[in-house]
Amino acid sequence: MAQVSEEREDRVDGTGEEPVAGPGTPEPATPGEPGSAQPNGTAPGSAQSNGTGVPTAATSPESAQPTAAAGFGSAAAGSVEAAASPSAVPDGAAPAAEAKASAATPQGEKASKAGRNLPAAIGVGLLLGAAIIVSLLTVRFIFIGIIAVAIAVGTFEFAGVLRRVADTRVAMIPVLVGGQAMIWLAWPFGREGALTAFVLTVLACLLWRLPGGAKGYLRDISASVFAAAYLPLFGAFAAMLVPPSDGVGRVLTFLIGVVASDTGGYIAGVLGGKHPMAPTISPKKTWEGFGGSLVGGVVAGALTLSLLLDGHVWQGVIFGVAIVLTATLGDLVESLIKRDLGVKDMGTLLPGHGGIMDRLDSLLPSAVVSWLLLSAFVPLG
Repeated sequence: MAQVSEEREDRVDGTGEEPVAGPGTPEPATPGEPGSAQPNGTAPGSAQSNGTGVPTAATSPESAQPTAAAGFGSAAAGSVEAAASPSAVPDGAAPAAEAKASAATPQGEKASKAGRNLPAAIGVGLLLGAAIIVSLLTVRFIFIGIIAVAIAVGTFEFAGVLRRVADTRVAMIPVLVGGQAMIWLAWPFGREGALTAFVLTVLACLLWRLPGGAKGYLRDISASVFAAAYLPLFGAFAAMLVPPSDGVGRVLTFLIGVVASDTGGYIAGVLGGKHPMAPTISPKKTWEGFGGSLVGGVVAGALTLSLLLDGHVWQGVIFGVAIVLTATLGDLVESLIKRDLGVKDMGTLLPGHGGIMDRLDSLLPSAVVSWLLLSAFVPLG
């Protein structure tokens, strides 16, 4: 009762008189009565009622917060749950979020420093590598079929992500049909066949989207043309490595260079990566990892180009450096695309890797540079 008296005295106005309760003004409730408000001076450790008859946890004086702060805490909890979705991470906040998540990972989970299921990733990689090697050592033109399938699946994945998160519609039929034309026409007709098919694909996309009207036309056409160039046109340069008589050596030189770059970068980055290379794009990519990529790519280029294609070691060194640069560029570009779209992976087809599109990131631009340099260094046989 002493505390209630103090509260009543606090409500006395400046004239020294207590305000008269008017109509609709509630009388102060007496503690202990049903429905009465809990006084502010609740003793630490005492239970409080939440109005449902169920006592709530006691609140210590140090942790007591105003009601508005409790509501803010609930909203913040909801915001944390929403932020768990990749699409909910705002631009620029994703690197910090990834860094915090990495710091919160227990030491027992350091084996997955790359953020992947490493055993599954290695197993899938070995299976894919075995399929490619078998195709090259038996009927090498089967490798073109592998490229065609991978590009088609990657196109489906890319178009699906754009449709789900960006409401962007890729002209699927023209891009799929035109993409297959680019790859298969590159076999007998080389770059002329691939470029002709690409131009026709762009025209088909422009026509295909016309019935959809003006709204979003430029957005959809831009996405369609980008998909046609980034996937099947770049993939056609890998197909053009196959037809020469030494096509097996050319394809192996290209693939071994990319794999050595990725592997060297991964090992060096995990063991000694400390200085971020592009923290706003790919926080886990470091300059130490890039150095490891250079070592792996240069060694692989020097060995494969001299042993498999009878080239010079210096040519292999140049080739290795170029492959490392384009593979790193491809990795950063796809990371930026996924960050822009707010997704972690383009698909889920390959355990430990994501989708097909996630494995093509470093291969696609490297295929173009491989074809250009190998055509210059090693005469077509």
